[in-house]
Amino acid sequence: MAHTLTHSGLSVDTQLANFVKTQLLPGTHLSEQQFWQSFANIVQTLTPQNNALLAKREQLQQQIDDYHKTNKTWDSAQYQAFLTDIGYLVPEPADFAIKTQNVEPEIALSAGPQLVVPVSNARFALNAANARWGSLYDALYGTDVLSEDDGAEKGTTYNPVRGFKVMAYARQFLDKALPLKNGSHIESTNYSIVEGALSITLRDSSHTQLKNPEQLIGYQGEAQNPSAILLKNNGLHVELQIDHHHPIGQADKAGLKDVLLEAALTTIMDCEDSVAAVDAEDKVQVYKNWLGLMQGNLVESFKKGDKTIERTLQSDRQYTALDGSSLTLKGRSMMFVRNVGHLMTNPAITDIYGQPVFEGIMDAMFSATAALHDLNKKTGIKNTSAQSINIVKPKMHGPEEVAFTNTLFSMVEEALSLPKNTLKMGIMDEERRTSVNLKACIHAAKTRAVFINTGFLDRTGDEIHTSMHAGVALPKAAIKAQPWIKAYEDRNVDTGLACGLSGKAQIGKGM
Repeated sequence: MAHTLTHSGLSVDTQLANFVKTQLLPGTHLSEQQFWQSFANIVQTLTPQNNALLAKREQLQQQIDDYHKTNKTWDSAQYQAFLTDIGYLVPEPADFAIKTQNVEPEIALSAGPQLVVPVSNARFALNAANARWGSLYDALYGTDVLSEDDGAEKGTTYNPVRGFKVMAYARQFLDKALPLKNGSHIESTNYSIVEGALSITLRDSSHTQLKNPEQLIGYQGEAQNPSAILLKNNGLHVELQIDHHHPIGQADKAGLKDVLLEAALTTIMDCEDSVAAVDAEDKVQVYKNWLGLMQGNLVESFKKGDKTIERTLQSDRQYTALDGSSLTLKGRSMMFVRNVGHLMTNPAITDIYGQPVFEGIMDAMFSATAALHDLNKKTGIKNTSAQSINIVKPKMHGPEEVAFTNTLFSMVEEALSLPKNTLKMGIMDEERRTSVNLKACIHAAKTRAVFINTGFLDRTGDEIHTSMHAGVALPKAAIKAQPWIKAYEDRNVDTGLACGLSGKAQIGKGM
């Protein structure tokens, strides 16, 4: 039997209560009493609404099941009329554009890879957060992008033949991403900054510059003899690392030891699909790791062979801009946190009736409170540059459930004394009732939406579950080839663009 403490009428597992008291709240403006009283008020107010939404899911599903049992022939017009009659399909709102403000630049302005990682695993979470910058050389050397033919095997020690292939491939990449006025990066023997421009010396001792001079952003070290050169292509940064004394740099005529690429711009720290958090101990681990990421002090040590390796969050990257001023770039991906959906409950906290509280309500309050530590920072390792908390909300069935999340976020903001719409919402378009009503779903969160995305696995699973009595489902490979999958993804993008997400929110494609 778990030990509990009573807070504002709630029974709270001792482990979770102690975490709140000793780790979550210190450094915030909240007292224990304020936190628990506010949370109890949210639970009391929203639990009946949450129950009603789940009851409506069941009612609609029963009506759809009965329809398919009765109608053994397919008539799309008849079926659409039926879905409209029962309120499954809702009227589309008039054209509108979302009004989201204070959006992270990684969300609003840049397209790039996004990782999803279980926040319960500190090592995985740190690796994902630090994946903002990645070595092109390491990626090429260790993967099958380059063949192992002609003596270019990976092996267990460094293979200079494969290393040469890596360097040649990287030069070809530079020619595509950062082309020169004349000549090729393959011919380069020196890189330097001369009068605010990148000067490249070629094998024949001639000098050239970038075809697009504006791609040069800054450098590290001395301009004439830089240790790193920062460039930009399609909104993403590329760093040329130069060290003639490095074992790799020694083998390169220009001393190029590596090419760093800005890679995972954003990461979803996941409390949902990739995590099994079923009790207080599990939830404390999830919230503790998210808190460490927000405080910037999460550390994980592990053994690799006979060595102990310590993982921490990468610091920001420092450069000299072309005008001589200091330039700082974020060293980590911008982190979303994915809460669980509306269905789950968790016994870590029970309400005044002895019922486990809805875990989605827990996640909103606890993850936002942890993010206060990040919002309050003036210096150091900081996640947000827009003073926002970015929460991905999955498994929502239609606009009513999105509106419920909007209400939940508003109540959390009020409880934490945060400006309205500080909590941003990522809408997972992975339930059929959301897909067919996507415009109305976005409208229900039009002041805080920063994200919509598709997902083959969840969306297909819900399609099968919703239409279980319509007939036999196709095998997975066949489903992937069906027209509705491509139509679903295309419509998601078209709807997002029509709702003004460009420049304000992400449109993504998940698994």
